[in-house]
Amino acid sequence: MPISPSDFEYIREFAREEAAIVLEPGKEYLVQTRLEPIVKEEGYDSIASYLSKMRSERGFSSMHSKVIDALTTNETLFFRDFHPFETLKSEILPEIIKRRSQEKKFAIWSAASSTGQEAYSIAMLILENFPQVANWEVEIVGTDLCSKAVNKAQEGLYSQLEVNRGLPLPLLAKYFKQEEKQWRIKEDLKRMVSFRQMNLIQNWGSLPTFDIVLIRNVMIYFEVEVKRRILGEIRKVLHPEGYLFLGASETTMNIDSDWQPVSVGQSVLYQSKLLADQNPTDLMRN
Repeated sequence: MPISPSDFEYIREFAREEAAIVLEPGKEYLVQTRLEPIVKEEGYDSIASYLSKMRSERGFSSMHSKVIDALTTNETLFFRDFHPFETLKSEILPEIIKRRSQEKKFAIWSAASSTGQEAYSIAMLILENFPQVANWEVEIVGTDLCSKAVNKAQEGLYSQLEVNRGLPLPLLAKYFKQEEKQWRIKEDLKRMVSFRQMNLIQNWGSLPTFDIVLIRNVMIYFEVEVKRRILGEIRKVLHPEGYLFLGASETTMNIDSDWQPVSVGQSVLYQSKLLADQNPTDLMRN
């Protein structure tokens, strides 16, 4: 039975308020196909009956969480888009490691990390290319709105299809162990990364100061005002000389003028404009 107009409107408002997910009219079928599996799993006979019960729940219950998880897009893969990781390896990490040689520590945030492939890819890149930081305090934090995705990232267990997507065979052999038809991250790699659930449009809680923030392919789903708010919050947790990575189709331009684009190889990154104003000749590189 198709989702009713009133139920669709309720989901639209709920998704916007709780997760800044924009569901335009015409997305009824998408909502229906995303919700039907959890309705069946929870033993309800229809979306209408599930949502009726959900409306009666006080606060943000497990029913609400399951709906958010269902509506969240969790597309990811190891070393996604390649060029950002090449830029990290050849330019950004060497610079940060040199800058942090006295403190011997740095931190990286994979925001909207989904099921963890981006964060684990960064950890593998560091282990493979920067042995000099073996005894440093290297913190890699992955966060995501979807509790199911965070749980999978924490478990570090991936299917054959998932490891086939972007992960070079030598790294699979080195950093994973096979368990029947699945592959589990080895403990040495797993210890480098921590994951937690986090809603980007709500209170972020306590975060360290990061040298690198990657929030790729997620803000395309948000309205301009939400993007502006998130970019402002990122600036508070990013080191003044740190780098922000967005997705290839994302930009700060015409959204937040306090960010300066930085061309590094085939990647465009972003830094605080305050730093750019102080060092205008240092930011554009080939």
